[in-house]
Amino acid sequence: MQILDGKLVSATIKQNLKEKISRMPDLRPPHLAAILIGNNTASETYVANKIKSCEEAGFSSSLYSFDSDISKQILLNKIQELNEDEKVDGILVQLPLPSHISESEILEAVHPSKDVDGFHPLNAGRLMQGKPCYVPATPYGIMLMLEHYKINTAGKHAVVIGRSNIVGRPMSILLSGNSEPGNCTVTVCHSRSKDIEAICKNADIIVAAIGKAGFVKASMVREGAIVIDVGINRVDDPGKKSGFRLTGDVDFAPVAPLCSFITPVPGGVGPMTIAALMKNTFRAWADKFHLSDL
Repeated sequence: MQILDGKLVSATIKQNLKEKISRMPDLRPPHLAAILIGNNTASETYVANKIKSCEEAGFSSSLYSFDSDISKQILLNKIQELNEDEKVDGILVQLPLPSHISESEILEAVHPSKDVDGFHPLNAGRLMQGKPCYVPATPYGIMLMLEHYKINTAGKHAVVIGRSNIVGRPMSILLSGNSEPGNCTVTVCHSRSKDIEAICKNADIIVAAIGKAGFVKASMVREGAIVIDVGINRVDDPGKKSGFRLTGDVDFAPVAPLCSFITPVPGGVGPMTIAALMKNTFRAWADKFHLSDL
């Protein structure tokens, strides 16, 4: 069993990006603009990690924080301002949004050329057709991890548990694509699927993105399977100073010995999501300066 170390791979990617940027001192660095609404502790932590990663990769960044009662129009105005700012290469709107604001309307307001989260319908459609686009950061990060560890996925049966537009659906498209990693036969399971245990038991690769702590049990995993745990769940733990601990969608301790490769939580997919966001922002910057050879 080998642990897929997202921290290590992420650090390697960020260092590689930093070296590429350093070779072009006459150009301004890539710039990521992040929008954070409200005081969600988890969201604040995620954004802080993204801003820190920008610094580590040699990027510049800006953070725009708003109270949770912000009006939709003020938010749309800020997004339009960033769309028109030539010094901004990527725009990140941290989710979730307050209930009075339409998530889809806000995400569609980000210009597709700056949609480094890959959530705009134009990028989603291009992904579906196998055309160049910005891929959602979590699925993209998983593909980068598989590539880094040189894991051969061709011809394997992959089961994706979860069908969200952010992870499950794009993950199934990437794994089934004519690429390496890719070329899998993909089954998508969700809350209404029957016999999930039997389906997973036949999988060579399991991507767990259902948002339920410990959902994937040892009885669902075949010997030698590759298990990718996307879940980040807070579980009460009186023994921790914070009062909780983070755990994934996989029951790690009993599942890990069965696997050929497995991601931990934390330290697996999370850092790779941020690395993929950096890669997308770098690409947006490179495209702006017509640096096609990078």
